[in-house]
Order: sequence, then structure tokens, then C-alpha cells
Amino acid sequence: MDVTPILEGLNEAQKEAVSASEPALLVLAGAGSGKTRVLVHRIAWLIATQNLSPHSIMAVTFTNKAAHEMKSRVEGLLGRSAANMWIGTFHGLAHRLLRAHCRDAGLPETFQILDSDDQLRVIKRVMKDMSLEESEWPAKQAQWFINKQKDEGRRPKDIRANGDLFTNIHCKVYYQYQQACQTGGLVDFAELLLKAYELLRDNQHLREHYQERFRHLLVDEFQDTNGIQYAWIRLISAHECDITIVGDDDQSIYGWRGAKIENIQRFEREFSGTKTIRLEQNYRSTGSILKAANAVIENNQERMGKNLWTEGNDGEPISLYAAFNEQEEARFIAARIEDWYQQGNAYGDCAILYRSNAQSRVIEEFLIQRQIPYRIYGGLKFFERAEVKDTLAYLRLMYNHQDDAAFERVVNTPARGLGAKSVEKIRELARGNQSTLWEAAWELVEEQALSPKATLALAEFLNLIKFGYEEFHELPLSEQIQMTIEASNLMAMYEKEKGEKALARKENLAELASAAREFDVDDYPELSPMTAFLAHASLEAGDTQADQYEDCVQMMTLHSAKGLEFPLVFIAGMEEKLFPHMMSMDEPDKLEEERRLAYVGITRAMKKLYLLYAEKRRLWGKDTYPAVSRFIREIPAQLKEEVRLNATFSQPVSTRTRAINDAAANDTGFVLGQMVEHAKFGVGVILNFEGEGDRTVAHINFESGESKRLMLSYAKLKPC
Repeated sequence: MDVTPILEGLNEAQKEAVSASEPALLVLAGAGSGKTRVLVHRIAWLIATQNLSPHSIMAVTFTNKAAHEMKSRVEGLLGRSAANMWIGTFHGLAHRLLRAHCRDAGLPETFQILDSDDQLRVIKRVMKDMSLEESEWPAKQAQWFINKQKDEGRRPKDIRANGDLFTNIHCKVYYQYQQACQTGGLVDFAELLLKAYELLRDNQHLREHYQERFRHLLVDEFQDTNGIQYAWIRLISAHECDITIVGDDDQSIYGWRGAKIENIQRFEREFSGTKTIRLEQNYRSTGSILKAANAVIENNQERMGKNLWTEGNDGEPISLYAAFNEQEEARFIAARIEDWYQQGNAYGDCAILYRSNAQSRVIEEFLIQRQIPYRIYGGLKFFERAEVKDTLAYLRLMYNHQDDAAFERVVNTPARGLGAKSVEKIRELARGNQSTLWEAAWELVEEQALSPKATLALAEFLNLIKFGYEEFHELPLSEQIQMTIEASNLMAMYEKEKGEKALARKENLAELASAAREFDVDDYPELSPMTAFLAHASLEAGDTQADQYEDCVQMMTLHSAKGLEFPLVFIAGMEEKLFPHMMSMDEPDKLEEERRLAYVGITRAMKKLYLLYAEKRRLWGKDTYPAVSRFIREIPAQLKEEVRLNATFSQPVSTRTRAINDAAANDTGFVLGQMVEHAKFGVGVILNFEGEGDRTVAHINFESGESKRLMLSYAKLKPC
């Protein structure tokens, strides 16, 4: 086979990686350096030059999308089908192995795979059989514990509780869950990997068969491997199998879900004769963006080292925007996107990135106001998130006992000992009486028609709803929501859970109270504040998110952005305690992962990057005055400029300072920094102007702490 086409179009480092003959190859592939191309061409090279059968090569990646793309490109290079090649995800290949040897693995031929939701249901059933109260021992916490142990290759017998009650209880749950899965022929995702590893570890014949069969193992995104995946790789490649790993320690951002950055760092030590090749030429971003990314990531101490560069030009400097608060930040983003679109660009070429899911809420509001289509990539809109909908359901039921949908949603959320049979009895009685679920529930309580435990639980729920309305309805809107979150035990439920998802849920609950505090009831003069807010939430949760194929702005967390690229990128909330996150600032390892996350975010941008921070932000229910993120400060001054509406600055300066010192060029009779008085809001200072003529809008910070944007032609401001 002619190998010339295989090396055609590759740069020198890529050619070296594709054609390397060493038994162990480590390819450190920087962002946008063409790592997938190198993997695909290396597979073709091995088949063409070493006479390897396509079936003697195993290639492992992390997503089905990446696996399909790899197969397709291999087929294109080889001119033959790759359908039967062992190219797939860790889970997909483990599943293939277990299907082929189910009896040796102790599994029935008809074993079923549990997704995350199904796994949780089985765990709940096991915990109920163990008489563990959901309120004290959340099933999601047990799920997290079990999966974490499996990711590290541990069975219940391998775990030492050492007198710790948490570990002891969860070990017992793990054991009972394992028995239930074995009886039912069920395998969860973490079990696929652990069971496949144990199959090869404990069966010498099978282990030697596969070690001899696979002559070359290639692994993509190696920095994201966990304990059991690394052990699995070591086992397969322990004999005569050569190995190529591709990864980037600077993009290791999934430590919270078990990924171990030390796996890629120790590869050179544990695989003798390793050759390391660095792919540093970037084909995605401008020079300024790459220099900024390099400057940030070089502050990490434990890294293997590389320096991204491009043959392209430096492009525009990175733009910084110092907003007064999160509303101004969101307004600026929406305005810039509108300008971008009007210049003939596509919405889909633009991404808004943020550290916390809760940040999306304010940005969504301003995109909706300007009718800018958007999608939450890999997630839900703010008002569609489960914890937010749960809280709103409590409120809806407090204000309207006839709301059966709200009743069903929260009658056992958090779990309070009302099983499916009890809830079905409520439904049956309501149907028979043609009454509401609320009325039926009271009748069952009064007649004590349920078990004593269920009757007590139902009575407590009904009284909670009554008490909530009677005690909370005269409080300010945000306090009603905060008190409901606390009284319902929703916050307490998530405080007992662990992991990034539980943290995001708690942040979203706090953000819901912030949304209520900012809600303008004047927009709904005919409704009570709570009724108005609930109507607003329902409308916001309506069909305003663009469909999958519509040209739309992409919104996502920084974690979700890995592997993607966009011509225009905004990173919002570049502030200390938000990014880097407050939960990471006191631990060096976690802080370095936050910096890697910043590196990933910066390198998503191809042409233009905006970094935004606010001088005041309502964060997790509290007003904060954060410092600018260290990640901004780590970017050299010559690479960045501060932006405002009609001018730029080469250095970041305080919004307050420039508001006082700069005058606005407008015909309104007012200037920036001027003190003014409003009949409703009192005395304030003008921070900014938008628009011109009769449509000029002034951004005013009032002494009351409120920040308003008022159209000057209607506001009737008086100079002080």
C-alpha cells in the first residue's frame, strides 16, 4: 500500500507521531492541534507499514460521536469497511467483550444495561428494603458512592469503613445493590468497565487471548481516564501490545467525576521506552488567543509543558468588559451578539460560556428580550431545571390548592414516606369524587385510610402547604421563595448529596430567589406578586429555546464546551469565587483544574474572545463585590483591551472611576457621573448611556442599592 497519502497534508510533528516506531508513544496534543487526524492516520500507517490486521488494533475514545467519526475517517483512508474493527468508547468495547463472554463473566446472555435513571430506581428499592429513610440517606448520594467505588475498581469487600457511619451504611447499600443486579441480570455503566476488567484479570485464558490478539492499542483523551480505565489499559497492553496514547494534561477538567490527571503524567514512568511528541501548532485560534491561553496555563505547577502557536496572524486583542452587575453583563452580551448577526454572521457561530449553570438565567432573559434564538447545550433552560420546577410547584400549590400537577410533583419530593400505592389511592379517590387531589388527600387523612406512617407523612405535607401560604404570603417575593426552599427541605436534600451536580442544584435554588428579587411586578399590575412571578416563570420556560437545527446562539458551561469551537466566544463571570469557583480556591489541585478549565474556555474561541466580569453580582442569593478573576490578571496587558460602548482602553479600569471622570457625548443634557433624582427610585449616579436621541437609555445606580436602566425621554430625571 502506498503510504504517501497517509502522510500528505500533515505538519512535521504530526508526521512524526503518525510514523513513530516506538512501542509506547505519548502524543501531547494541544487544543486545536489535529489530534483526531493523527490518531486516524496512525491507524492507517500501522496497517500499511507493519502488516497489522485491522482486527488486531483497538482504538478507544470517550464519546460515541468521536468513535463514529474515527471509524468513518479510517474507512476513508483505508478504502474498506471499519465496521468490525474494535473502535469505540470504553463502555462500548467493554460491553462488546461482556456480550462475547457473558458466561465467563457470570452474566446471563440476556443481561440488561441500566442507564443512570434506572440505576437510581434500583438503588431506591434496595434502600427501601433496608428501611433507610430517603430524607436521611438520599439515594443519589448512594449512587454517587457506588459509582465512585466502581471507578476505582473496588467491590464492597475491598472498602474499609474504619468506624465511619457514612462509609459503613453505603457499603451495605452497595452490597445489597450488587446482589439485586446479579439476581436481575442488570449491569450499570460503571459495572461494564469493572466487570470487563475483572473478566480479563481473573481469566488467564481470555486475558492471554486478547493480549496476543491486539498488537496495538490507541487511546484518545487519555487525561480523562479514571482508575479502572487505566487498569484496563495496563491489562490489555501488558504483553506484546504496543500503545499510543493521545491527550492533553492542560485539558484535564473532569476530576470531579473521577478522571485522574496523574494517569497521563505517570505514563512515561510506567511504560518503558516511551517516546513523547508534542503537537503545538494550532489550527483553530488567532495568535492573541493562543498567547493568552499559554500565559494562563503556565501558572500551573504540575504540567508536562507545551506552547501553542499558529502560522496565522494575531487577530484582535481579547476584549474585557467590566459590567456594573450581572444584568449589565447580560445586556452587553446580547447587544454584541445582535451587532455580530447584523454584520452578516450566523448566531450559531457564537457561544456564551459560564462556570455555573445558575448564571444562564439572567443571560437567557436578555436574549429573549432581544429575540435572539439560543440553545442550552447539553442542559436545560433555567426555569426547566428539576430543582427550580420543584420549588415553583410548591409555590403554585400554596397559592392554588386545585393545581393537581403541582400536587403530584411535590407530594413526595423530597421523599417523605409516601409510596406509589398511597399516591395512587389519592388519585383513585379524586377520580371517584371528581375532586382535586388536595381534597382527596385531606379526606384520606381525616379518615385515616392509609397506613399510620403514610397518613402522618401526608398530613405533614398538607399542613406544610397550608402553613407556607399563611406564614409566607405577605413577605417580599424573594423571601417567600427562600422560605419555601428551606421549609420544603429541598435545599437540605441537595446539601446531603455530593458532587458537581448537587452543587449546581443548590446554586440554581439560590439563583431562583435572586430572580424573584429582580422581578419587576409592575409588568403585571393586575396580578399579585407571586401569581405574576409564577406566570413569568411559565412563560420563560415556554418554547423560546431554539430547536436543534435552527441557527442559534450556543449557551453552555465551560465543562460542556470541551471539544467545541466557535468564531465568537463570551466567557461570563470572570470573578474570584465564581471562576475560579469558591469550592476550589483553597485546594491547590482543584485550583489548577479551574485554571485548566479557563484554558479550555479561552481556546474555544477562533477569532474573537470577550471576557466579562461584574463589579457587583448577586451570587447564590447574596450581593457580592468580587475581585476580578486571577485568570484575567494572568493574561499579559498587551493582549487585552477594555471595551465599552464606543471606545476601548488598553488596561482594565474601574467602571465607577470612568463613570465619574468621563463625560458622554450626547444631547440629553446629562453627563456620566452626574447625580440625578427620580420620583420613585430616589437619588442616583449615571454610570452609562445607550442609544441616542429620544431613545437614549441611562444606566443609573441609586443610593437604595437598585440599578436601573431608564429611557431619559420618559424618566423625568432632575439634576441634583
